[in-house]
Amino acid sequence: MHTPHKIIDADHKRIFPDFKEIFRYRDLFITLTWRDFRVRYAQTTIGLLWALIQPVITLLILNLVFGRFVGVKTGVPHILFTIAGMSTWTYFSYVMSNAGSSIIAAQGMVKKIYFPRLIIPLSKAVVGLIDFGISILIMIILMFWYDVTPTANVWLAPLFVLMGMLAALSVGIWLSALTVRFRDFQHIVPFMVQIGLYLTPIAYPAEFASKHLPKWASTIYYLNPMAGVVQGFRWSIFGGEAPGNLMFVSFGMVFFILFTGLLYFHKVEDEMADYV
Repeated sequence: MHTPHKIIDADHKRIFPDFKEIFRYRDLFITLTWRDFRVRYAQTTIGLLWALIQPVITLLILNLVFGRFVGVKTGVPHILFTIAGMSTWTYFSYVMSNAGSSIIAAQGMVKKIYFPRLIIPLSKAVVGLIDFGISILIMIILMFWYDVTPTANVWLAPLFVLMGMLAALSVGIWLSALTVRFRDFQHIVPFMVQIGLYLTPIAYPAEFASKHLPKWASTIYYLNPMAGVVQGFRWSIFGGEAPGNLMFVSFGMVFFILFTGLLYFHKVEDEMADYV
């Protein structure tokens, strides 16, 4: 009886990871995703409620600061405006934070067995959908409360959600590879999340930033991949001023970070077991 063999050729050069191989390891991917889902709130008193409490507290603080103190004008109630921005940002920040340290956290497995290392940050991207789903649920409840209906552009919302997922995954891939070599990123990533919360138009319109910045600075502002994603997603739900051409600067950054992230990850993948 012929037994199939798995041949690992160290001399075989690829530019990108082998996605067919990743698909063959889909059972491992599902197992890692389910494990992360189960242990995320294990041994906590209120369990999954933490996924609800965290965005609600952040939402209330942002609404207090920008809605009451700063007095940012929005076309819908400010708290509803903010939760729409937070929904995609919450997913992005979760994946960025957890994917960055994912390889190091799985170092025991990385050292012992062979498997496509890209599976590890990919699994974090799936678990992050829990936070996204809860944020969307909060937004829907608030829409009923304030009697706000989505616009005719709502069919475009999945497109912006997809771009947000690609943005989160691309940054997560970069950080997971960089953190293996440079452990300083374990301290840099939380700082990036905190700064990104205010550099992304979550609690204020993107036009608010553009009006207070020179034209060249506005372009730099949209180098933040989530700036265009958040603006576009909120516009698709509530309408208002349509996103301008600068939104495509953000989209271009998403694909640039994803392309270069896959290149760098594959370059250092064979050495990860030596560094962790």
